[in-house]
Amino acid sequence: MTAFAAGAPCWADVMLPDLEAGKRFYGELFGWTFSAGSAEHGGYTQAYRDGRAAAGLMPKPDGRLPTAWTIYFATPDAARTSAKILEAGGRIVSEAVPVGDLGTMLVATDPTGAVFSVWQAGTHPGFEVTGEPGAYVRTGLSTRDPQGADAFYGAVFGFESVADSPASDERFRPWRLAGQKEEIGGRALMGDRVPAEMPPHFTVCFLVAAMDDTVRTATRLGGRVTAEPITTPGGPFAVLTDNQGAAFGVLSPK
Repeated sequence: MTAFAAGAPCWADVMLPDLEAGKRFYGELFGWTFSAGSAEHGGYTQAYRDGRAAAGLMPKPDGRLPTAWTIYFATPDAARTSAKILEAGGRIVSEAVPVGDLGTMLVATDPTGAVFSVWQAGTHPGFEVTGEPGAYVRTGLSTRDPQGADAFYGAVFGFESVADSPASDERFRPWRLAGQKEEIGGRALMGDRVPAEMPPHFTVCFLVAAMDDTVRTATRLGGRVTAEPITTPGGPFAVLTDNQGAAFGVLSPK
């Protein structure tokens, strides 16, 4: 099992109105297999890539909840992280609660409203596979307040903005954890062309072997392209929406 550093992205899941449709979509798109849904945890289903935990799928218990992917950041102490979030100007949406013996989670927003979750691991540490096709690779925050985002996530999780990264430009700045060299994601400025009603948000991104094949498969399965593929230092990147409306990113190697 992988132990995640404090602040590292450690898990991602999606809330869907139709769990079985989600399993068909992501199963074919990413080659995932699935556990039986847990009645104890509202039908929560774990997705596997080659037998390793890759993500989670959950049926929406309430139609008012968003159909969306959520990123989780690791913490050794959820209560302490909750206090940091409030001190930095964020808001707690759902207080830290145990999820059986799996761990403790809380849901929060940053000062501008971007939603994220925090995970204090118990028997479930998080991802068992990352950085491979069909698995999580990084996350990105779309925000209208990049400096405020740097300050908030720096105070809560120790993120450092990497100005000298090859990926840095006037719109995008990568993040890394304090004392580490690996970039874990970043924040991007939401420009004037983004509709005003679009809230700040995280995009969970998965690695794929070939961008063109992934786009074709996603659209054939009822998904759509939200942001056309663009060239990035890490390789072609696009934002897709699944067949139920949940957006996610895909990145293919250079």
